[in-house]
Amino acid sequence: MSPQFGLTDPVILTAHLSLCTLLDSITASVFTPSVTPSPPLKDAPLDAMVPLRRPRLHVSPQQDDHRLPLLHDDYYDRRGHWRPLRQICQIVVIVPALLLATVLVAGFVAMAESVPSASYLKYSTVTGYFLQDDPATDPSTFDYVSTNFGLINQTYDTDAQFDPDGQKTQWERFEHKVRTMNGMSGDSVECKVLFLGRHGQGYHNVAEEFYGTEMWDCYWSLQDGNETTTWVDARLTDKGVVQAEVAHGAWEKQIESKIPFPESYYVSPLNRCLATASITFKGLSIPHTDPFRPTIKELLRETIGIHTCDRRSSKSAIQEEYPLYTFEDNFAETDPLWSADWRESNSQRDARLRKLLDDIFTSDQNTFISLTAHSGAITSILEVVGHRPFSLATGGVIPVLVRAERVAGAPPATKIDPPLTAPTCKVDLVGASAGAAAARVSTKA
Repeated sequence: MSPQFGLTDPVILTAHLSLCTLLDSITASVFTPSVTPSPPLKDAPLDAMVPLRRPRLHVSPQQDDHRLPLLHDDYYDRRGHWRPLRQICQIVVIVPALLLATVLVAGFVAMAESVPSASYLKYSTVTGYFLQDDPATDPSTFDYVSTNFGLINQTYDTDAQFDPDGQKTQWERFEHKVRTMNGMSGDSVECKVLFLGRHGQGYHNVAEEFYGTEMWDCYWSLQDGNETTTWVDARLTDKGVVQAEVAHGAWEKQIESKIPFPESYYVSPLNRCLATASITFKGLSIPHTDPFRPTIKELLRETIGIHTCDRRSSKSAIQEEYPLYTFEDNFAETDPLWSADWRESNSQRDARLRKLLDDIFTSDQNTFISLTAHSGAITSILEVVGHRPFSLATGGVIPVLVRAERVAGAPPATKIDPPLTAPTCKVDLVGASAGAAAARVSTKA
């Protein structure tokens, strides 16, 4: 069960029970005939203790002349009060009181529910299951394809009952281990396996390699493209398509080994991720891939601002190219986050990706989750969940076993750095038509 936000159920139930009790008492007083018991008569005959009918009202001739109706004695209580009049008075007084009580109770519940819960999600990486967790694993030479995505070949304490004959695959035993962990944890703890995939090579990646990172950051990343190509909301290169196809083949290979299928698919709204996810998962013989309908998440995107490659297309354009993809609720038509004047800091990006994880862990009940994203986004996710830094090449994949715990109290204070402006370039262009340039770069916050 996912850790829950909001007001605890007992408070709301208490308010509703109080209102129901009030309703019961009012209903009984208004619609139940009033009977005032009289003290028992000692030594009186049985029929004298409970009279069947009160004496009729005697009317004088003068009253009769005014033709007042002779009222039946059943309309009077034991005190001589006219019973319908008494009930009318009760209704006149009690109904407004009932309405007032209803408004007060509803207001109390709404006010209580609007108060943020004094708790937060604390994330950590459960290590010892993947090679990428091990500091001895070198990210620059690691091959996720040939190593079963990095899954360590080992036994688990749950194997004896689940696989006494040793017939299950490593992935099957791992899946059973994770689901057992969740089954044994309380409501405040949940584990999920995140398959984090980086998009294949985009045209912006080629441009940065060509111009160099300093020249890219201070000048070319601010442009829509050069004389030969464009990188606004950059698309995959031919090499990027091949890298996504490699990921597709890697998943096919792991399916043979009974890898637990992703139960939910999330993707960045930037085109290079939309394409990578489609090539990677479409057509696989696993659930939720035929048709492939991932959910587009705004917060899963690359570092926001200044770089035109990170400015997304409109919702309409995305929908036209990927009509089967689904958008999260309230997804805007135009990009609401990108700015040409500033670029979010690493700590701002970490806070954004933490918010994304909070959303997934509280709203998605599934255990195995696929996220197709970017280098910066994956770097921040690893930072938030306490995983060691592990840079992915374009098209790379890293699985992470994440533990989330609902902790009472306010979250620890974190320092959020302000956004950055574009670096300042002092450029001496040489052969501008060919796109060659040299620069001395200074950076300002």
